[in-house]
Amino acid sequence: MAVAATAPATYAGPCSDKIDAMQAGIDTKLEAKATAGPTAKEGVAAGMSMQPTPASIAAAEQKLGEISAKKVKAINRGMARARVADKVGDLRACNKALAAVRRVLGP
Repeated sequence: MAVAATAPATYAGPCSDKIDAMQAGIDTKLEAKATAGPTAKEGVAAGMSMQPTPASIAAAEQKLGEISAKKVKAINRGMARARVADKVGDLRACNKALAAVRRVLGP
């Protein structure tokens, strides 16, 4: 999911651990979808010893129809809101943003 590129961990706010856990959960779900779903033709980068990233996996899954663009955007927005709230020390807003991400991700 072009999903929430991991931000540098230079500042640990009141919600940083929850954000990290959510990002790990998103990455795990992406990998599971990629493993279980259909495959696509390898891109040029595949032969260049480049490892896939959560963002590149999300882009591929989106192209294959495994994840909707709307869902990717909602998750990215929610994670961005959580990071901003964490940076300013707003635990309540961070929790609210992560709850929204959780709803979009589903079970």
